[in-house]
Amino acid sequence: MDDEKQAAGTKLQWHPAFYAGLQIEFEKEAEELIFQNEYQLGTKPREVDVLIKKKDNNYQVKKNIGKFFRKYNLIEYKSPHDYLNIDDYYKVCSYAGFFKADTGKVDEIKSEEVTISFVVFHQPRKLMKQLREKGFQIRKAEKGIYYIKGGMFPAQIIVTKLISKEENFWLRNLTNKLESKEEVYRQYQKHSDNNLYKSVMDIIVKANGELFKEGNEMCQALFDLYRNELMEMVEEKAIELAEVKAVELAEVKAVELAEAKAVELAEERFLARELEKQKRNIINLMNNAHFTLEKAMDVLMIPDQEYPNLNKIQTFTSNLLY
Repeated sequence: MDDEKQAAGTKLQWHPAFYAGLQIEFEKEAEELIFQNEYQLGTKPREVDVLIKKKDNNYQVKKNIGKFFRKYNLIEYKSPHDYLNIDDYYKVCSYAGFFKADTGKVDEIKSEEVTISFVVFHQPRKLMKQLREKGFQIRKAEKGIYYIKGGMFPAQIIVTKLISKEENFWLRNLTNKLESKEEVYRQYQKHSDNNLYKSVMDIIVKANGELFKEGNEMCQALFDLYRNELMEMVEEKAIELAEVKAVELAEVKAVELAEAKAVELAEERFLARELEKQKRNIINLMNNAHFTLEKAMDVLMIPDQEYPNLNKIQTFTSNLLY
């Protein structure tokens, strides 16, 4: 974990993917275990990468990397860029001591209830040699899993590049030296809606970018990883464009309506002026030539249908004449 705390902004963050991968490993027994990420040890400013606690102390974990577990199981993870050394071993042992002792009640956690697991990519041959020289017993439980006896707490070393391809598929492939991108991609497609698998696949793709760039797996894998986010971005962009388009259409419609209204008002005003002009011409004929209204309209060739309300015009002209 120390290398990640010192990581630059561009360095890959392996720990979240490891925490997800660990939960994938134990997914068939998840109801029997409690996972706690970056567990704070007592009242001291120290933390262990992962704490896995059995709900029932009598439950026997079946997963190969968990058969070793007791009630409280502290996990220390080293990314593919990091190595496990003798100081790391004693540091985590001290963390286990803090975990056991700093509870507020004497011997509340029994030492025999605590285990330590070191999960590493590189096999720590030098550390194992040093521990053997100090009288520790190291036994190979199966390929990639080694049990250590002789310390204050029982410990195991899990070498991810050596563990079972079948039983520990995702933990084994949590690496920057991927063996088969095709198989990883096929397996991921079965679980693409699961955030745990997504977290692991995300770091695998980023750590093995050059490998995934061969062919179209990179683009497809990235699309599958970020499908929901991409669809949300597309939807947000569509809404944004729709709002802009709606405003533009509203502006165009407003201009069209304004232009139509202006034409309508212009026509009404023109007709009103024409009507007023005709009225004046009728009155002039009726005054000067003593024509009747009908005669004046005939002379001016004004159709009767243009004046359906002759009584109103008659009243108007009568008021002017008398």
